[in-house]
Amino acid sequence: MSEPSPSILLAGVAAVDITGSAEEQLDDPLYAAIEASRANDRLFVKALVMREGATTAVVITIDAVAIAEIGSIGNDYLAQVRGELSKGLGIDPACVLINASHCHGVVCTNVAERTVDAVRQALEAMVPVHVGVGSGHEDGIMENRRLVLKSGRVADVRRAYSLPADDEIESVGPIDPEIGILRLDRVDGTTLAVVHHFACHPIQGVPGGGNTADLAGFSCRTIEQAIELAPGEKAMAFFLQGCCADINPILYRDTANPPDAETLGVRLGLSALQGLAGVECSHDPRLRVIQRTVRLPRADLADRITEMEAEQAQLLQTLRPSSLNLKSYIPLLIKHSLSPAYPSYDAHRYLHEASMGREDLRRLDAGNRGQMEIYRRNIDGMEQLTRLQVNLDLLRMHQARFVEDGTGWIDAELVGLRVGGFVLVSFPGELPVELGLRVKQTSPHPHTFVSGVTNGYLYYTPTAEQLANRGGAQEDSDCLVDAAWEAVFAAQVEALLQEL
Repeated sequence: MSEPSPSILLAGVAAVDITGSAEEQLDDPLYAAIEASRANDRLFVKALVMREGATTAVVITIDAVAIAEIGSIGNDYLAQVRGELSKGLGIDPACVLINASHCHGVVCTNVAERTVDAVRQALEAMVPVHVGVGSGHEDGIMENRRLVLKSGRVADVRRAYSLPADDEIESVGPIDPEIGILRLDRVDGTTLAVVHHFACHPIQGVPGGGNTADLAGFSCRTIEQAIELAPGEKAMAFFLQGCCADINPILYRDTANPPDAETLGVRLGLSALQGLAGVECSHDPRLRVIQRTVRLPRADLADRITEMEAEQAQLLQTLRPSSLNLKSYIPLLIKHSLSPAYPSYDAHRYLHEASMGREDLRRLDAGNRGQMEIYRRNIDGMEQLTRLQVNLDLLRMHQARFVEDGTGWIDAELVGLRVGGFVLVSFPGELPVELGLRVKQTSPHPHTFVSGVTNGYLYYTPTAEQLANRGGAQEDSDCLVDAAWEAVFAAQVEALLQEL
């Protein structure tokens, strides 16, 4: 009796350029910092197709902000791509995972067609592979943008509005420095693909403002170029976005230097390469995909909107009349900061007045200080009003959709993927880093990673604790779900990991 044939894992890769043009750029705030007429670097849709026996899994990464709801990619993209792959290539739609890097680059209008083309090319190029899994470490290119205030509220770091005053800030949130690595080597030992998983918004931009795949693109290019330095090596690097909801690139609001995603991306790529050096590949053909739809509760935001409108009215009442305007306030601020004791003239003039029994300058300074304090408080109040208005607009937008939908629920797609020892759970929402860290810590698998912005888009999905701050930060406001969603998510992910 003959021995059964050993299982073999096959894999193929391909990339197709999806860089958009000025004619394809939408008039959308998401693209306000991008000039698509000039491409700083290229944007790609990449396909990794894997097959073991009767199972075929497709992992697609795309240099785009999302594949639905926001940005230029339409809500029919996922269904269109899956339909074409099923019809033309016989690929089960449930086995297709599409992860957006979440960069704000402009993509071409026929992106669905090019996505299908990338998968077709990868499918035709499949070869036997061995699998390796590991991790790298990078903690210098990102920061948590949630700012815990001494008041107990939470604000966030955005370019959309000003920050709270320094003396109001108590602490900041965590980051996830782990770079998850999946390495696929051809049987001759050369590398076919490197998938690196990392949590950070790739929204830094480039000095010239051109179209860019941002730090995710630069990281991939760094990995590919380094591998290709070895004779006979040619590999494709894939960036999988992790739980980036509250993770900004470092120095995101820097006003002293032009934005430079390349520096951050190159550093991420080099850190991934350090981790890659410790990853050994072996025969491990395990390949499994589990897809399920979960029903999440939508948030009714009517009460919170009413509360915030009351806060808005209360803040307006705190504004006080002042004799100063910006032109008069700034010189006074400089003089009183440089010399608090003698702001209006040199010290000898004050001493002379004192010797004459007069306090004219002292009275002038006291009056100016009082007006400056009123003006400063007005500025603080207007900055608070700005933050409140931006987030209130988000709540109103999502409340209108809640009323229009009428069901009180929203469906979301969870996918579990195993490739050898590499285990991935994906979700459409922008997940906070704390949730990703929690899943990693409790998973039964040593190499577990969590990706948001995958197979759809559900806006931000904060933790229940974070949602108590609704209206205070973007991720708590640009949000569809009720706080009860987290328990549903946690239970479903736990069950999914047990099955994988």
